[in-house]
Amino acid sequence: MRPERVDRVATIIILTLTGLVGIILLALLAYLLLSGIPHISWHFLTSSAESFKSGGGIRDQLFNSLYLVVLTLLVSIPLALCAAIYLSEYAPDNKWTNFLRLAIEVLSSLPSVVVGLFGYLVFVLQWGLDFSLLAGALALTILNLPILTRACEDALRQVPYLQRQAGLGLGMSKWRVTTKIVLPAALPGIITGAILSAGRIFGEAAALIYTAGQSSPAISYTDWNPFSPTSFLNPMRPAETLAVHIWKVNSEGLVPDARAVSNGSVAVLILTILIFNLLARYIGYLIKRRLAK
Repeated sequence: MRPERVDRVATIIILTLTGLVGIILLALLAYLLLSGIPHISWHFLTSSAESFKSGGGIRDQLFNSLYLVVLTLLVSIPLALCAAIYLSEYAPDNKWTNFLRLAIEVLSSLPSVVVGLFGYLVFVLQWGLDFSLLAGALALTILNLPILTRACEDALRQVPYLQRQAGLGLGMSKWRVTTKIVLPAALPGIITGAILSAGRIFGEAAALIYTAGQSSPAISYTDWNPFSPTSFLNPMRPAETLAVHIWKVNSEGLVPDARAVSNGSVAVLILTILIFNLLARYIGYLIKRRLAK
């Protein structure tokens, strides 16, 4: 068989399999959205969940998920950025650096259940944080840190080396070149990676079952004191997130409209993650345009 024909056949096979995977994913996404969007309403988004009667919503679970994302990013972004700066700008190419990158890769492949059990043993029991948003944020930091570190390192490495040489040639220190030249140029990629990682941790459930808890106490959205037990800003309170709520409703839900609540919650979860992805691309595009001027 001629090489041209082999190449054509291989291309057709690859495109067919790729299209098949795409069709399966789109069909699954369409099924989940079409099943859930009819159950989404303003009452569903702004009312509290019910334990035994129908008509409940996901107000607290949705807020807990968003608040947990903010707490996780507040912890993981500084750590990931410092690690990325070290690996990209300062670390020599030796066995220690290779081992560090290998450890990051291994950490990124850990199952979320394992991270959740580790968080339960360390953050909940040993550190005495109990089931809380803070314990959940620390557990999600373990899951988020490898992905965010790699995203930040890739963004820093995409900055042309000539820009670094120009800064050093002007007498700037290594740290000043990194903070004044490299970081601003890599900012679109760093922000995009942070928002994409936020979308990933927004849908996490297994790690939070053992750390953030499976129930949400009564909270007040008018209490702005983060040290108050009833404040919505209190990071030490247990909190059921949207993904955990979906799992709980499907596994042990006693409400008559459990299927409707589950489908609506899944649709909200998918749409929120989609918004995270679109927002990441849009913000990265705006920053890139602004830096190009």
